[in-house]
Amino acid sequence: MDREVRTIMVVDSSTSMLFFLGLLLRRFEYRVVTARSGEEALHRMDESLPSVVLSDVALPTMSGVALLKQIRARPDCGALPVIMHTTEDDPGIKDTCMQLGCAAYLLRPVEPDLLYRTIQAASESAPRASIRLRTSLKVMVGDGSVLGGAARTEYATALSEGGLFITTHYPQPRNAVTPLKITIDDREIIAKALVLYINDQGEEPSMEPGMGMKFVQIADADRALLRRFIREQLTHDIADHGQERSQPTT
Repeated sequence: MDREVRTIMVVDSSTSMLFFLGLLLRRFEYRVVTARSGEEALHRMDESLPSVVLSDVALPTMSGVALLKQIRARPDCGALPVIMHTTEDDPGIKDTCMQLGCAAYLLRPVEPDLLYRTIQAASESAPRASIRLRTSLKVMVGDGSVLGGAARTEYATALSEGGLFITTHYPQPRNAVTPLKITIDDREIIAKALVLYINDQGEEPSMEPGMGMKFVQIADADRALLRRFIREQLTHDIADHGQERSQPTT
């Protein structure tokens, strides 16, 4: 089911890191605003508060720790989640950030699924455990048996390692367990999934018709394939931008 779109403020002095995180977070289905300094971040927060702040420690002029202190001093930001995403592997800095109430302290490079789970935990009362990828994958629903129903080809428009959303005008009943075959890179993943909810386009014309499903039977190797596919789809064209580059010495 659709959720309210959260706004993530990314604070980083690196243009390449802002590009990488901004695009990745949008693919996570967040709204993104960026700032290249602590001062700019505070100015933007005067205009509108984000749902989460994701900040580097090594910022120009005002450090990420100083920014965190400023945020905590504001009466309207006492509960605003702040996540530090940094190369500063210093236990003292980490302890200071945690004492100031930062939601998490993540060292770069961080896996996309860990970043996603951390933001979800900081911003949602019922956080998702897995990244949901917008996609279009062929899925064979049913297996021709009485319980599985007649086999038919449909398309998954959202996918996670925990389940999928299948666009269809002929959904299975809610709570039905249905055999599936998902085609990824010419490989078939065989699974069974439970129907959690049904979208009926007749009730809401703007809603995509279909059914949200949770995997209840899938091989570990196939789940790993799903995880790898999702990560590759999210990062294949931006991965280089997320790598810290050392400055040349003179």
